[in-house]
Amino acid sequence: MRQYLNWKTYLVAIALIIVATSLFYTSQLTGKLADEEKKKVEQLAGAIKTLSTSNNIQETAFASNLLAQNTSIPLIITTIDSKTVDFKNIDSEYSVNYTDLIASKLIEYKKIHPVIIVEWGTGKNYIYYGESSLLRQLRYFPYVQLTIILVFLIVVLITISTAHKSIQNQVWVGLSKETAHQLGTPLSSIEAWLELLRDKEENKDAVIEMQKDLDRLKLVAERFSKVGSAPKLEDENLILRLQDIVAYMQLRAPKKVKINLSFSEAEIPVNISGPLFDWVMENLIRNALDAMAGQGTIDITVLNQPHQIIIDVQDNGKGIPSYQIKKVFAPGFTTKKRGWGLGLSLSKRIIEKYHHGSIFVKQSEIGKGTTFRIILKR
Repeated sequence: MRQYLNWKTYLVAIALIIVATSLFYTSQLTGKLADEEKKKVEQLAGAIKTLSTSNNIQETAFASNLLAQNTSIPLIITTIDSKTVDFKNIDSEYSVNYTDLIASKLIEYKKIHPVIIVEWGTGKNYIYYGESSLLRQLRYFPYVQLTIILVFLIVVLITISTAHKSIQNQVWVGLSKETAHQLGTPLSSIEAWLELLRDKEENKDAVIEMQKDLDRLKLVAERFSKVGSAPKLEDENLILRLQDIVAYMQLRAPKKVKINLSFSEAEIPVNISGPLFDWVMENLIRNALDAMAGQGTIDITVLNQPHQIIIDVQDNGKGIPSYQIKKVFAPGFTTKKRGWGLGLSLSKRIIEKYHHGSIFVKQSEIGKGTTFRIILKR
């Protein structure tokens, strides 16, 4: 279960526990308060009966005082044929006429509480009562609290996620620039040694191959140096760029792996940073090669649309488990025994931040392969 859990899950769980505890406690309080109000109304019923039957001055004074003390519980007193005798604590928007309000409140109170009957001699009164303002507020309090906690939780999650991403970006940018800086010195030294080797004819073939590798290392250093700063986008033919990438990666792929490039148009102009875009494609192809165990096919399909260009990189490798799909672009996440897990994270940064496009896992199935999709806007 740990693979499905993270700090956000625990934070939400704690918030739910707080809300559940609050709901339970508030429910207990409202139940007790409702019981107290019922007892109070029953006492009021006794006071009404006393006023109707007793001639004792002290008893009637006590009963009158008891009725006067009720300033919170709304109630309506009716006869057997539902004619209103009296009502208390019912506020209205109507300035004079309470008829419509009393009728609607009477229907409401009949649904909330059972009637309390006051009998004296041959007479009867019926008391219907509602809930005090305090009791209604207490019932709504958990939902107000839930709303506040949810809003607070959302704000906290957004704030923490933003801060976390900002820190991650600073770390990766700093790491990339430091890597480029560290590569600079040995590259300059190697280039100087190559110049010395060129002086001897017997070193010609070796120098040519070494120069290719040196140029490649310079390109890698240039890519790292561009991470963190806005690269210059230039108008290029995407197909030619992809053909060069495929040719380069095919030479370095296992013999039993075939990399195919499919497109409907030989020229698709697009604004990109060539070195950084090459890095993204090489990362995707390299990941596909790692997932294929030395044999299979990688199909790169380019779809040219009026407002966007879609590039799908599909392999028939081992696939990605569904619970890991959302994590593949997270910095540091990797399923390999080697590597830092930065490739896809930096690829996402390059496509989304620098090229204003999107990159995601279109589909993946265990044992059948994975398709990554890149969308570049016009």
